[in-house]
Amino acid sequence: MSEEKIFFPSEGLKIEGLLHQSADEGAVVVTHPHPLYGGNMHNNVVHSIINAYQQKGYTTLRFNFRGVGLSEGSHCQGIGEQEDVRSALTYLTGLGKTSVDLAGYSFGSWVNALGLTGFDTVKNMVMVSPPVAFIDFSFLGYSPKIKLVIAGSNDEIAPPSMIEKMLPTWNPEAEFRIIPGIDHFYWGGTDEVETIIKTFLNKY
Repeated sequence: MSEEKIFFPSEGLKIEGLLHQSADEGAVVVTHPHPLYGGNMHNNVVHSIINAYQQKGYTTLRFNFRGVGLSEGSHCQGIGEQEDVRSALTYLTGLGKTSVDLAGYSFGSWVNALGLTGFDTVKNMVMVSPPVAFIDFSFLGYSPKIKLVIAGSNDEIAPPSMIEKMLPTWNPEAEFRIIPGIDHFYWGGTDEVETIIKTFLNKY
């Protein structure tokens, strides 16, 4: 489905994004993996999340964190990146979207989690491979907004065994789906990510 290139402001920086507009109420902001390891909004997993939401009639906005692609600024250890997420949510609010999902993959899911308590317009949060073995997630307490977590069974950066221990703290009612035989990079597993998210969205 078609997306248009846009730019939106974040703390005085111009942030590059791709927007797909739908007439339906639903909308989602999707964040990408670690910029220092080549992560950007064109990532395969980001694309699968976008596809799932678009097929369910949602407006979608994915963007490059500051310092990535044509986004101005430089990597900011998750602090400035939270402001980029907030600005993306604000952009969608400006389009009349008052209840927005927030989905992220790897580093993106960590940034989303960091800012979650301040993201008032977020309805549901989807976390794909939160990198719990790579970055500290001890800050993350209970949030009813955390609704779906996905990981591969062979994911060494987001090990399912570690996520299972943390999930009761995050939200004991959240769904946790493990994709067999898949590691952190989801080669051969993105179709399953799409299917899981579309099934999840059928409830909303």
